[in-house]
Amino acid sequence: MASHNKENPLRPRLPEHTAEALISFIEDYAGNMPVVIGLSGGLDSTVVAYLCARALGPERVYAYHMPDDSTPEEDTRHAETVAEKLGINYSSVDITPVEEAFFSIHPMEDRVARGNVKARIRMVLLYSHANLLGGLVAGTSNKSEILTGYFTKYGDGASDFAPIGDLYKTQVRELARILGVPREIIEKAPRAGLWAGQTDEGELGIEYDLLDSILHGIELLYPSEKIAELVGVPMETVMRVEEMVRRSMHKRTLTYIAKIGVRTPGWDWRER
Repeated sequence: MASHNKENPLRPRLPEHTAEALISFIEDYAGNMPVVIGLSGGLDSTVVAYLCARALGPERVYAYHMPDDSTPEEDTRHAETVAEKLGINYSSVDITPVEEAFFSIHPMEDRVARGNVKARIRMVLLYSHANLLGGLVAGTSNKSEILTGYFTKYGDGASDFAPIGDLYKTQVRELARILGVPREIIEKAPRAGLWAGQTDEGELGIEYDLLDSILHGIELLYPSEKIAELVGVPMETVMRVEEMVRRSMHKRTLTYIAKIGVRTPGWDWRER
C-alpha cells in the first residue's frame, strides 16, 4: 500500500484558468442582477465573495454575516476583514433571537438537528434579502461537501448558483491563494459554526486531503481497491467514503418526482 509521504496521484489538481472561468460563469449567470452571499468568515464563502466581487463589481455584491452565540469571534473578524478588503456591501445579523424563538416552540436536544435549523434560518434570511434586492443567492458549498452530503438540505445547500460546487476543498484552498485571500483564513480549521468546538474534519472523521483524493478516485470510476492503493489508506476508509456518497444522494436532488409523462422535471426535462 502506498505511503502518505509519497506523491498522491489522485490528489485533485486545480485546472489552469479556473479563476477566469468561474468569473465568466458568474458574469453570464447573474447578468445585471445583484448577488447575495452568506459570509461566514470561512474559506469557501470568502472565495465566493472574491469571485463575485471581481465578476460583478463590489457594489453588486451583498454579504451577510449571520452569527449566533456559538460563532467564534475570529469568524466575525474575518468576515469583516474580507468585506472591507473587497469593498462589498456588508451587514451582520445576529440570528440568536430567531433560534431562541424557534426552539421555544419546538425544543430540540440533538445538536445536529439544531444545527440544521440554524442553517435553514440563515438561508431564509439570505433569500429574503435577495427578494428585496431583486437578486440571486450565491451558494458557497464545495464539491467535497456536496458529494458527502456535508451540508443542510434547504439550508446552506440551497442557492441559485454554486460557483465552487465543482471544486474539491483542497482545490478551493489553492484557488484562494491565487485570488489573494488572507493567509489566516486559508489556514484555519474549516468549520460550519453550528455548535461550539465543531470542525468539518472532526465531523467527517477524515482529513480533506485524503477525502478529496478518495472522492476524485470515485469520480474517475476507479475500483475501490485501486483507490485505496493509490491514496495509501485502508479499504475500510474508501468504503466509508463511498457509503457517505451513496447515503447522501437524496440531498443532491431537489426532489424526487414519480415519472408519468414523456419528459419529467428532474429526470429527462432539460432546461438548457
